[in-house]
Amino acid sequence: MAQDRKGPGAWSLWIQRKLNARTVARIRRKGGKHLGMDLLILQTVGRRTGEPRETPVTWFSDGEDTWLLVASGGGKRNPDWYANLMAHPDRAAIELPGRGRIPVTPRLLEGEDRENAWQHIASDQPRYGKYQEKSDREYPVVRLTPR
Repeated sequence: MAQDRKGPGAWSLWIQRKLNARTVARIRRKGGKHLGMDLLILQTVGRRTGEPRETPVTWFSDGEDTWLLVASGGGKRNPDWYANLMAHPDRAAIELPGRGRIPVTPRLLEGEDRENAWQHIASDQPRYGKYQEKSDREYPVVRLTPR
């Protein structure tokens, strides 16, 4: 009998954390690219646990020292990193290859700001546009600026 779950199970979360840790280590050693997209390390605090979290996330430039993140999370629900980021925005930081830790302020984009950012993202990586078309929800777009 299939279970109705709101999110991934314990085994899936364990695998995801192991893969994230490997990717974070690789970004620190060699820089970060995945499928032709740039990766950064997003540092957040768990919304329920208060524990530090590090998540590799693709990003898009939005000008000098401004980064855009798309909270797609596999299409069905927002990823945990997004919930953690929005729960503790004052404790967010990113790590970029060769730049070290940068404390950031996240801002959820809405309306025209989101539309303009989305056009930039979909133009830069058309796969995101196709990915969005397959989902019943609009993916949140977050702009990060240095604090």
